[in-house]
Amino acid sequence: MNGVKIFLSLIVSVSILSAVESLQQRAFKQRLEPIPSDAKTLFSYINDANDPISDEKVELGKKLYFDPRISKSGLISCNTCHNLGMGGVDGVETSIGHKWTMNPNHLNAPTVYNSVFNRVQLWDGRISHLEIQAQAPIQSEAEMAASNELVVERITSIPEYVAEFKKAYGNDINITFEKIAGVIGVFERTLVTPSAYDDFLNGNEKALNKIQKEGFELFLEKGCTKCHYGIALGGTVQPFQVAAKYKFIEIGNFKGNENGMVKTPTLRNVAETYPYFHNGQVWSLKQAIVDMGSIQLGIKISNKEADSMVEFMQVLTGRKPAIIYPMLPRSTDKTPKPDMN
Repeated sequence: MNGVKIFLSLIVSVSILSAVESLQQRAFKQRLEPIPSDAKTLFSYINDANDPISDEKVELGKKLYFDPRISKSGLISCNTCHNLGMGGVDGVETSIGHKWTMNPNHLNAPTVYNSVFNRVQLWDGRISHLEIQAQAPIQSEAEMAASNELVVERITSIPEYVAEFKKAYGNDINITFEKIAGVIGVFERTLVTPSAYDDFLNGNEKALNKIQKEGFELFLEKGCTKCHYGIALGGTVQPFQVAAKYKFIEIGNFKGNENGMVKTPTLRNVAETYPYFHNGQVWSLKQAIVDMGSIQLGIKISNKEADSMVEFMQVLTGRKPAIIYPMLPRSTDKTPKPDMN
């Protein structure tokens, strides 16, 4: 009898293991990819040979990310709309910019976490390079409203910043607007948040519990990976309103790119990045899941199914890198004053 019990126990164990492996394999077949657990491999994903990551660049980029002096008013930093303590977003429907102006297209700020894995940046996907994307909000009249010349003048008027640029790039560095935005992008490349989801796909079968695995199964079965795939679980441009009309489509004037394509937001940390959709009209993750089933897939997702998928999406909340708020160098008499106009 003991031999039979042991044999049956082995069969059950193998069956459970096979089921877990089957879920992982199906995930890979549907183009899902984990953040690598190996530091060297991960570095190869986020590094850019044209502007390699270094400790000096990351520290300088972090200071500039938090420095409101790169905005015309001297009040708005990158962290204002992409708050690293709030999932990399600002938690409002649409971002508030220069002179307390709402975004004219009523666009919701996407998370900066894991943006390095996006194939495209911005809601219309018109920019692919993260360092170039960092230029856009600084220049936008509705956001930071700073001219290239003003940003360069502010930063180069501060000796500590000049010294840090030389330390990061060498004494011959020409501190241009592109270089200032670029080093912010270098910092942003490091904002990667591996999660229990990645642990599971990297081979740890205990990283997800039964309910979370059931939600993952539904995520795959319902076809969510048609848009939310890859290491970013999004980050590519896709058709929007494929099967039905988004009921809030008239709020704001954003219609996508010239072909009506919209960047699919990453699902990483999605439980923290409410409100949802490009114009921030849906505050419930469960409701967003139900709506996406109707709008994109043409299916009805039941309350029970949505609850299960929410449980899965909770495990996409990742482990954030430790960010110590930097002490910023002081302005000088040569630093252009804040301009509220």
